[in-house]
Amino acid sequence: MPGKGIIAVISGFSGAGKGTVVNELVNKYGYAVSISATTRPPREGEEEGKNYFFKTKEEFKQMVKEGRFMEYARYVDNYYGTPKDYVYSQINNGRDVLLEIEMQGAMQVKKNFPDVTLVFITPPHVAELKRRLLKRGTETEDIINKRIARAAEECSYMKDYDYIIVNDGLEECVEQVHCLLTALHFTKNNQQQLIEDISRDFKGYNG
Repeated sequence: MPGKGIIAVISGFSGAGKGTVVNELVNKYGYAVSISATTRPPREGEEEGKNYFFKTKEEFKQMVKEGRFMEYARYVDNYYGTPKDYVYSQINNGRDVLLEIEMQGAMQVKKNFPDVTLVFITPPHVAELKRRLLKRGTETEDIINKRIARAAEECSYMKDYDYIIVNDGLEECVEQVHCLLTALHFTKNNQQQLIEDISRDFKGYNG
């Protein structure tokens, strides 16, 4: 896509399939995914600038002080955040950037960057969400029920998102998100340069 890229936040309930959707968008259409900064140490196989930007707590706090994050939060004893520099370097090179973050982080981004688009991925109903969580086979039913209870609380965030997309089939969901993000390039907010260019062209027309 020519011109400047767009930024879209992708959120959803645990088990809604948002991570899989994002991976498919990256693999099929070449979207960029924001790389988070973190103060936790690298795990085996993780690479600087590919999985995370690894920072000391002092470096991270300095970045906060300088306003270099789109959003950040503390989990347990470590900090995580979305660096502005990386995201803006990507969109300035014409790439669309996806931020796969949870709801509170999304609200923080929208507050600080109103032009960012928020997309919420949801299963068609709670029974399907539970089926997907059970299919993972990695958690007890007690943990799964806690995730569903958490999802029930997170429903309150849905009204604050710009677009809601039902993931009732991976391929269809990926295509719907891709079509949506493609269409965003043609909104008036993303066509300001074209508006100026066309207006200037008419003013200078003598034919």
